[in-house]
Amino acid sequence: MKKYLIAAVFLVPLVFFSQEDLLNEIDTDSVITPYETAVFKGLKIVNFESTKLVAKDELNFIVSHRFGSIKNGINTFFGLDEAVTRLNFVYGVSDGFNIGVSRSSLLKIYDITFKYRLVRQEKNGFPFTIVGYNAILINTALDKDNMPLLKFKHRLGYTTQLLISRKVNTNLSFELAPTFFHDNYVAVGSQNNSQFALGFGGRHKLGKRWSINADYGLHLNRASNSPFKNPISIGMDLETGGHVFQMHFTNAQPMNTNGFLGQGSGDWADGDIFFGFNLSRRF
Repeated sequence: MKKYLIAAVFLVPLVFFSQEDLLNEIDTDSVITPYETAVFKGLKIVNFESTKLVAKDELNFIVSHRFGSIKNGINTFFGLDEAVTRLNFVYGVSDGFNIGVSRSSLLKIYDITFKYRLVRQEKNGFPFTIVGYNAILINTALDKDNMPLLKFKHRLGYTTQLLISRKVNTNLSFELAPTFFHDNYVAVGSQNNSQFALGFGGRHKLGKRWSINADYGLHLNRASNSPFKNPISIGMDLETGGHVFQMHFTNAQPMNTNGFLGQGSGDWADGDIFFGFNLSRRF
């Protein structure tokens, strides 16, 4: 009996400290991820794509509305009478690769998108997340009766983007988005079909579920006689469980990249801006 008591005296502290060491490991190394998370909560900042991707085997359904210009006042109920809609499905083939399909009522555009992570920001290492984004668009609103020489190739457009983000701290994230887009048909005759732009965006958390977001697109080779403007947008994100609700104001009514960068017609200085929202549901 004495031997068992002596063994217990030595073994109990050993077991206790062993458990304490295991708990310390759980609290530190095994829980801490080497990557930054929640850089952005929405798949878009406002107009521009963010570096967020849908997780593997998840399906996101995004309903986007962009109303008419508030400049027309009560005659159009501040634009609510002139809503356009985009329905977008995004599926996570893997955690780092997404495929999307969408349809916009404006110009009746269908698009197929591919979004893929190239590298991820590390907490004590590489300082950026870099994501590629490509889209193929089909403009089905072009009318062959008015354009007798119209062929299917004229309906096509393409987008290539590199999305580079950095989470500066818990509340603040930035993104840079060098963009190339090409439309086989352009509304302004002197506009090059191949166009270049540089996007800037950011997010600042206001609370656990709220943030303020903004983005801007600098078009780099817009035709001198083009009536279109660079898109400037500001909005707020509200996260509610499986939903992300985004409300925003922008001077561009189109919601695909080629549209808001190449054909944004509003002007903030004239009050010619559009209210809109995105509602995202995860399945």
